[in-house]
Amino acid sequence: MRVLLSAIGSRGEIEPTMALALRLQELGHEVRMVAPPDFRGLVGAAGIPFVPVGPEVRLTAKRMTPQEMRKAADQSVIDQFEVISTAGTGFDAVVGAGMLQFAAHSAAEKLGVPYFFGTFCALSFPSPHHAPPAFGSLGESRERTEDNETLWEADRVRFNGFLPVLNSCRESAGLPAISDLRSHMFGEQPMLAADPVLGPWPDPADTSVDQTGAWLRKDQRPLEPELAKFLDAGEPPIYFGFGSMFVKPEYSRSAIDAARALGRRAIVMRGWADLSLVDESDDVIIVGEVNHQEVFKRSAAVVHHGGAGTTTTAALSGTPQVIMPQMFDQFYWAEQVEHLGIGREQSPDKLAEAVEFVLRPEMVASAKEVSAGIRTDGAMTAAQRITSQ
Repeated sequence: MRVLLSAIGSRGEIEPTMALALRLQELGHEVRMVAPPDFRGLVGAAGIPFVPVGPEVRLTAKRMTPQEMRKAADQSVIDQFEVISTAGTGFDAVVGAGMLQFAAHSAAEKLGVPYFFGTFCALSFPSPHHAPPAFGSLGESRERTEDNETLWEADRVRFNGFLPVLNSCRESAGLPAISDLRSHMFGEQPMLAADPVLGPWPDPADTSVDQTGAWLRKDQRPLEPELAKFLDAGEPPIYFGFGSMFVKPEYSRSAIDAARALGRRAIVMRGWADLSLVDESDDVIIVGEVNHQEVFKRSAAVVHHGGAGTTTTAALSGTPQVIMPQMFDQFYWAEQVEHLGIGREQSPDKLAEAVEFVLRPEMVASAKEVSAGIRTDGAMTAAQRITSQ
């Protein structure tokens, strides 16, 4: 079987899609992955054939006006439809991963092949038990007063704003117009690629969503010699990383000050914000992309933005975490780690207090206990479902 996988977004969307691609390869199937050009090296190094789509995400992720955002999103729909339709020629199925897969299902229809969809947080799917994530960039607040039904209807309308450009693509391919983009993107029984302990679907009796477990891959990359030497030189440090978030430069100072206030060393990840050191002391090291699985296991605590992948990796490592959420589902993951007793949500101004809190013996013990229940077979479960159709 030949399976085309499409993922658009940051590393939080790309990594789990790679995990699924690798499991499909393990089962003997041929794969190809469509993703932004930023990730050519990452995907290619894993042995997954790569096809670029659209511009580099890191460039488009910087602050844009609403008009610029809309223009970029419309172009993304066109790019997806064209690239997936071309790259998927001769393939047997299309998998769309993440909440930006506006055109993947339509491209699969054009190709005449089955379509599967997966995403990484329960809040992506409508439910009376929760509201959709708030869009801060559109002026939405977390403290909304509308009921969930009203909020989900507004979410549906927001997605349908892209219907004109998608239906234009469909018309050019001889496909009929659709009337609801969100349900079209989800397809039949979409997959929730989140761990049932860490991010459960709220209604187990509702089988409209298939919770496979998180799509994880074993990171085999060795640590850079300088980082390995730093880890070996003392007690486990505090890790600070904010991934693809363009956090303020002063976050670096807040992180280092918090670690030093507790007598701890620190690892600071540059991330897309390009954070830097505030001095040349040997109790801090700054790093680029690293093997999170290995580094988190060797850290005393993990401070991060609350992306689904980072939260899951930290939970799996058995290391307590402090989440400083910035947008979308990151607030959900902060609530989840607090609910499970394995972490805490905090703002930068009281960071040392939050780190000290999660370093308490009972929090450390809870993190280790929860880690034992995190499933690692989600990507294989999804791969088997796709190939059994």
